[in-house]
Formats: sequence, C-alpha cells, structure tokens
Amino acid sequence: MSKVLNFKQELTACFGQPVSENPTQAMIEAAYRHHGLAWRYLTIEVSPEGLADAVKGVRAMGFRGFNCTIPHKVEVIQHLDGLGESASLMEAVNCVVRRGDKLIGENTDGKGFVESLKPLITIPGKKVVVLGAGGASRAICVELALAGASHITLLNRSANRGETLAKLLRERVKVGLAYESWTSDYKVPEGTDIVVNATSIGLFPDVDARIPLDVSTLKPGMVVADVIPNPPRTRLVRDAEARGCKVIDGLGMLVNQGVIGIRHWTGIDPDPTVMRKALEEVFG
Repeated sequence: MSKVLNFKQELTACFGQPVSENPTQAMIEAAYRHHGLAWRYLTIEVSPEGLADAVKGVRAMGFRGFNCTIPHKVEVIQHLDGLGESASLMEAVNCVVRRGDKLIGENTDGKGFVESLKPLITIPGKKVVVLGAGGASRAICVELALAGASHITLLNRSANRGETLAKLLRERVKVGLAYESWTSDYKVPEGTDIVVNATSIGLFPDVDARIPLDVSTLKPGMVVADVIPNPPRTRLVRDAEARGCKVIDGLGMLVNQGVIGIRHWTGIDPDPTVMRKALEEVFG
C-alpha cells in the first residue's frame, strides 16, 4: 500500500484475520476471491518501536509475506534475511516474501509502474522526465533505468532531496541523468517520450492543485503518467489527454504492483481487471 492511500504507520500482511479495509486490501482480496484462494489480506498498524516484534510475529505465524509503508520501508531491512535486486538498489522495501525459511525484501512499486507503461510504449532508448524525488520517484527511476531508458531528467522543489536521489542513481544504475531545480513552470524538452508526476500534487482532497508544468509543452504521442490513485483522473491526466498525449493514471501502477506482490506470495498471475474494478469501486 502506498503512502498516498493511508498515512498510518502500518505493516500490511497478506494472511490472517481482517482488521480494517483500505483500497489495497479491497483490490487484493478481490483477486483472492476471483481465483478461489482462501487467503486474507489485512491492515495492521505497527509503530516504529514495534517493527522488530511485528516481523518476528510474521515469522512465527507463518505469514507468506507482507507489504510495508513509510516509515518502515528502510528500517524493515535490518529484520530481513536478504533483498531482491531492486530493493537492494533502492535501499527500500515495500514487499516481503517468504522463500523457504527466509524473509526476502522486494520493491514492487517501480516494477508496477513499468508494467503499466508497456501497453503504450517500449522503454529501451526512451527519454523520461520525472517530477519529484520522493520514494515513488526513486522506485520509478531505478526500474526505468533497469528497463533500458536512455536518459532521465529529474526535477524536485527541494534541492537537497533531489540531489541525494540523483547521486544514488548515478552510483547505482546505468542511465543518462540530469537533475534540475524546480522553481517555476517546467517546459518539457523536445524529444521527451515519457513524463511522470511522482509528487503528491493533486492528491485528494487537493484535487484542483496545479503542478508547476507548462502543459503547452506536452506534445501528442508523449506518454504522461500520474502516480496519484485518488482521484484517478487528476488535473494532469485531463490536461495531457486534451493535448493528445497517451495517459496512465495512478491506478495502473497500484494494480500492477499488487499483481507482482500476489505473484510473489501465491505463485499465480492474478487478473488485473478484477483488481482495477475493485479500486474503481472504492474511489467511485
């Protein structure tokens, strides 16, 4: 589950008794029902002080895995037995999988985003602009680089956070990279193939908030993606669509990272249409 859906400090397990439902829970349990799995996915609130004991509980109770949110994505690593490639590169975990008697940390956020792009564009050799330098941006940039993007332009309003992410990317992945301070309406350069909003601008309830972006520089044929799932049709999505761009809303990333998580836990490939329908019902 992503920070934008629930700001509680929580660890979400994929097996056990239900506590409360949230959009990710609705989406994943819809997939379980559709595929005839007698599984549950529940939300458990865990304080930072209780994280170590919570992971011990996962081991003791035989959970097949769990998702974790901010503020646990980094701290959980010290309680695990290993990391997958993406999680190791990002130094952040959002999905933990039991493999044998070991708990392995993965990161599915960026992978989910890349999967949502594939029906619209091939990634190798493409030039990308990413707005924001938080956790979502880190996951997306790493996976775009691993998928073969040729160049990423990273923008952020906080220079310290932007430069920190740019440094990490330069050290860990092979991709052309430029960091730019974001102080005014950004003009998307000619030749850009993909534009990604990885900020929280436009998240409910501030649905009319405007991203500092010159929308006149969005050209027909560009792919414009917004990671915000609530509302799915953000102002950026509507503006880009009006300019003739191909658009991806935040539900695409959320559904696809959920698909990857379920595949890790159960070994099946769940039906993403069932999962998206559940989210659409939650968000109206």
